[in-house]
Amino acid sequence: MATSPSSDRGAWSGKLGFVLAAAGSAIGLGNIWRFPYMAAEGGGGIFVLVYLGCVLAIGIPVLFAELSIGRATERNPVGAFKKLVPGTWWSAVGGMGVLAGFAILAFYSVIAGWTVGYLWMAITGTFGPDVDAAASAEIFSGLIGSAGPAITLTVLFLGVTAVVVRGGVAGGIEKASKILMPVLLSVLVLLLIRAVTLPGAGAGLEYLLRPDMSELTPKVFITALGQALFSMSLGMGAMITYGSYFPKDASLPFAGTAVALADMGIALLAGLVIFPALFSAGMDPQGGPGLVFVVLPTVFANMPMGHLFGVLFFACLSIAALTSTISLLEVVVAYFVDEKGWSRPKAALIISLACFVLAVPSALSQGANAWLTDFGWLDVQNIIWGNYGLSIGALLICIFVGWKWGTDKMLQYVEMGGNPVPGRAMFAFVVRYVCPVAIGAVLAFLIITREYF
Repeated sequence: MATSPSSDRGAWSGKLGFVLAAAGSAIGLGNIWRFPYMAAEGGGGIFVLVYLGCVLAIGIPVLFAELSIGRATERNPVGAFKKLVPGTWWSAVGGMGVLAGFAILAFYSVIAGWTVGYLWMAITGTFGPDVDAAASAEIFSGLIGSAGPAITLTVLFLGVTAVVVRGGVAGGIEKASKILMPVLLSVLVLLLIRAVTLPGAGAGLEYLLRPDMSELTPKVFITALGQALFSMSLGMGAMITYGSYFPKDASLPFAGTAVALADMGIALLAGLVIFPALFSAGMDPQGGPGLVFVVLPTVFANMPMGHLFGVLFFACLSIAALTSTISLLEVVVAYFVDEKGWSRPKAALIISLACFVLAVPSALSQGANAWLTDFGWLDVQNIIWGNYGLSIGALLICIFVGWKWGTDKMLQYVEMGGNPVPGRAMFAFVVRYVCPVAIGAVLAFLIITREYF
């Protein structure tokens, strides 16, 4: 039986705290690591254009749907569905979100650990002028393929994440976000100024900002929408959880839109940093997932002030990863605080330890263990939870809000406090019809093509 809300539950101190924390949840490796290489694979400017359209037309409505559920119930994803539709199977949708948050944190923390390893190598000067593409690939393989460093970095990242979440909503998550998010933005702006002043940077800007309509394909739309859902932390209950702490008298339309625009803006800033630097160095932008960890270090090694540039970039990557791991852990912690009556320190400690156990196979699957490497453990976890889990979760949330709970109820809680949503009828139509069809198309694409993000 669910318990009454615990004193450990907490709440945001105000609208700014929510915006920074929720933006931190949305802004992560998906924006700085994943967005650039997906943009390159999707044709540059045309992918960016479609991605922006997907965030505005589909991402924001799904975001508001999740936030409204949290605001209406003041509960974690499982408790939220139990409160809105008691005695139904819908609570399993919330359970899937909590499980997805836990599973994603397990493999995400491994990749997040790599960012700290690269930050340390950038600081200590590992990427000198003699580091070419082959040497850079060897450095990357050495880091992720060694059990000791891979596990140690994962422990470090999970430990810092647990300390922040243990501190509570306002005293831990919000306080950290108020420091980390301005630092992240400031460093990205500094990197942007450096990148666009490099010789030949204009070609990179043109590649990213000038759409080539001949490159527009159904696959570009599907991958851009998938990127929007992934980068905004939709479909796993993070925004239900964060919405449950939102003040009743604050403007949710303003705050939610600010979160989406911040997520979108950081992705664009990352692209505006990376592509001018790549084109200035004469490098192929289509470096795939290794773009950040293999290609960029060779770029930094051979550019003016490249050492500082590298340190700042990997500091950004580490900060972005941390703000996301915080939200992933909070989803699970909120469940145990609300539903099981655990104290927040107990929940943060036990869940972090359990997550580490699940993270070990992912940490060892990049070369340290032959069987796990051949099986592709980390990639399989990403496919199950990062692709199917998020897509199914977002689809079911849209169906719930559009067809079970009702868009009128959604808008009631979004507009609470006298903050109307412009074009509310169209907004309701999009949540009820357009979002399920679009997300269903992503899911069908994954099932039919088995091409994963």
